[in-house]
Amino acid sequence: MLAPGDRLGPYEITAKLGEGGMGEVYQARETRLNRDVAIKVLPPLFAEDPERLARFEREAQLLAQLHHPNIASIFGLEESSGIRALVMELVEGDDLSALIARGRLPLAEALPIARQIAEALEAAHEQGIVHRDLKPANIKVRPDGTVKVLDFGLAKAMETTGLSAADPANSPTLTARATQLGVILGTAAYMSPEQARGKPVDKRADIWAFGCVLFEMLAGRGAFAGETVSDTLAAVLKSEPDWTALPEATPASLRNLLRRCLDRDPKQRLRDIGEARVAVSRIEAGALDPAIELKWAGESGSQSAAPANERVSRGLSERLAWLLCCVFAVGGLALAIWWRTSKPAEQTMYFSAPFAFAARDIAVAPNGHTVAVVGYRESARKNVIWLYEVGSPESRSLADTEGASFPFWSPDGRFLAFFADGKLKKMEVAGGPVQTLCDAPSGRGGTWNRDGVIVFAPSGLLLSGLYRISASGGTPTRISTPDASRGENTHRWPMFLPDGRHYLYLAANVTGGSDPDGIFMGLLDSNEKRFVVKTSTNAAYAAPGYLLFYRDRTLFGQRFDLNTFELTGEPMAILTEIQYLPRIARTVFAVSDNGLLFAQKSSEASLSRLTWFDRKGNEVGVVGTPDLYSNVVLARNGESVAVDKTDQGSQNTDVWTYDLQRDRMKRLTFDPAIDAMPVWSPDGARLLFSSSRQHVFDLYMKNSDGAQEEQLIVHSGTDDFPNDWSRDGRYVLYMQGRDVWWDLWYVSVPELKSSLFLKTPATIRNGQFSPDGKWVAYASNETGKWEIYVTSFPQARGKWQVSIGGGEQPRWAGDGGEIFFLSPEGKIMAAPVKTGASFDAGAPVALFQANAREIIANSEQAMYDVDRSGQRFLINTQVKKGETQPLSVVLNWDAGLKR
Repeated sequence: MLAPGDRLGPYEITAKLGEGGMGEVYQARETRLNRDVAIKVLPPLFAEDPERLARFEREAQLLAQLHHPNIASIFGLEESSGIRALVMELVEGDDLSALIARGRLPLAEALPIARQIAEALEAAHEQGIVHRDLKPANIKVRPDGTVKVLDFGLAKAMETTGLSAADPANSPTLTARATQLGVILGTAAYMSPEQARGKPVDKRADIWAFGCVLFEMLAGRGAFAGETVSDTLAAVLKSEPDWTALPEATPASLRNLLRRCLDRDPKQRLRDIGEARVAVSRIEAGALDPAIELKWAGESGSQSAAPANERVSRGLSERLAWLLCCVFAVGGLALAIWWRTSKPAEQTMYFSAPFAFAARDIAVAPNGHTVAVVGYRESARKNVIWLYEVGSPESRSLADTEGASFPFWSPDGRFLAFFADGKLKKMEVAGGPVQTLCDAPSGRGGTWNRDGVIVFAPSGLLLSGLYRISASGGTPTRISTPDASRGENTHRWPMFLPDGRHYLYLAANVTGGSDPDGIFMGLLDSNEKRFVVKTSTNAAYAAPGYLLFYRDRTLFGQRFDLNTFELTGEPMAILTEIQYLPRIARTVFAVSDNGLLFAQKSSEASLSRLTWFDRKGNEVGVVGTPDLYSNVVLARNGESVAVDKTDQGSQNTDVWTYDLQRDRMKRLTFDPAIDAMPVWSPDGARLLFSSSRQHVFDLYMKNSDGAQEEQLIVHSGTDDFPNDWSRDGRYVLYMQGRDVWWDLWYVSVPELKSSLFLKTPATIRNGQFSPDGKWVAYASNETGKWEIYVTSFPQARGKWQVSIGGGEQPRWAGDGGEIFFLSPEGKIMAAPVKTGASFDAGAPVALFQANAREIIANSEQAMYDVDRSGQRFLINTQVKKGETQPLSVVLNWDAGLKR
């Protein structure tokens, strides 16, 4: 027991604030910085256990990294005179339990508090930290309305090691005088069912507790209550909340949110607290009818101090999120549904919905009103899949879809398939784990029929063709091969027709050939192939008999006969200036069978700039002007940069060099094919690059001053991309396509003899020589996600994993003492390494968050490089986008074809 006037190191105790199972809490004055703090003194039994104390210190270090305006900060650990204490931010104001004790909160007060709680939980969950003891007593509301969540993660920090969380004898201890301090996992009325049973918990336990707190604010009483702890636990495990306790005017969307948070089955529960934050923000921003607000105020018996216009202003000042913007689209689409059902289908209607990012791909479910949109999530630094229902306010992101691309639906709408981590995956939309079906290193679209057959393009490799696989997984079987005799080098973007046997697909020369690209029709279990229409990108079928295709910067619709598989009548222009991605031959649109069309308008979202950063992430310079860069490689002498750059408005890509001393850019290649992925020779006199001028990607070499014609050095009949050139100039490391996978090869210089270096039952890429040439770092997805490995060279003996939790694009420091790589979240990571007779790697650490350009499903490309000192990084940095990216929504797009 401490008393006012006692000292704990530099802290002078001024008052006791309270006590609980996790220790006594005091207010203190820090004499060095002249500020008030909160001191939580650890219980003696805990502080005297070295094992527990060591664990607590490790966890406290992690918790101290949480910096968020709605989370009370941890300042440090203090020990003095045998007393150990945690020093925390002192938060003025009442805790939420005191506010609720005065009666249920008006909606205008409850919603901002709930939103800020959700924001705090979201920030912690993104760092892998779960609160485990969220309750009103751990939530402070300052006089200015700012919410601070206290005691984040302390339950986890105090856990005892060596005890099974699933052991009934290790069930949660709920008394303040508990002897098993390591298992204080929560408070009975706010525990999730799995937590109450003593089972392992994750962030979904916090989502349950959030629901309990929100319910209590609205109803003025707890969601689960009993006379004793046992009664309360029984209610948590068996009973439903008394939903009638909620005011009658509680919006349906808020009731739905509560039900999803308080679902006893963790698999069915709301999967991400960010979804709750978005839902609450929407209601707070003024989506309710003012009459409901007045009725709410009347029922609560109080006049809200915050009028509706103030809430709207506060809500709109929040950071723009795409799901909030989606509300505008939803409103228009609700009108569209009314029009479709109430008016003759004779007039085409156009809507424009502002989103906070450009949609990377769109897929409409068979029901015609559930839409999957691939979009960039800032917190994940990757694309994820978002779902929303047309005409409904409920929108959500799908968990575990980071890095996803090109989703497509099962015929019954239960499952969504997509490509991520070099795999074809599927997941049940209602909830459940993501299932990996097979390898798909850089998938280019898929389609699913009622017999459980999936047809897909597993790779961007040229000549790889289409494959089929069972929707339950297995070994894929090739069903098409591009016809090189007519200039085809890819088959991609398949789509089943209604009979589930015939399918459409794009057969094209994506490398700039002169032969016409087009949509063809294929047939399962047959070699039948029929030309349908000329186009250079994907097409889509819509009932009762239309084909939509892109040509001359315009999306057209035309009647399509399912008996003859021929187009009839004249094409009709529907939209112009929609997003076209020439490098992958993809146009971003989707169509439903009930007359709705979604399309992403053209944007400059792909522009990037070559930017220098130091090891702390400070911007220290730029190179050139923003453009469509795809690779960035520094010369060994640090005087030049090589990039490949795509002409805006076309698919032509060439290699350019930039003289850093003279601040001058120079084009190196001029072929109309794709010339890309440059690699410098050690002396900077030559450049290797890959070119598609012979219908596949081959390796070429050219003097960097442009004085010599290109020399073909590798032609294997499949795609070859250079990765690195050894410092002694003797070897070039390159990737070679094998069916749908990549292997690592090397070619000796000047003999130009190629040899296989590394082959696995997975995809390998991004190979990089160590400075002494005896080791190679590379990325592989053999575990189901990309990780960084090292093996010896020229014989691949042994394997060491460098990354932990994912990594791509390794780079060696100039002295060979570090390996840098990109984490799945886009952070620049650094791992200390030792080379010699053997190899050893230390734990990777994050240097800073990179904002590299988004490369859609194609991370073979080099998004950054590091100078020889290992102190500066040149990153192909995404140019900041505008506030919104318009999404076009067209109702009755087929009206003109019906006349």
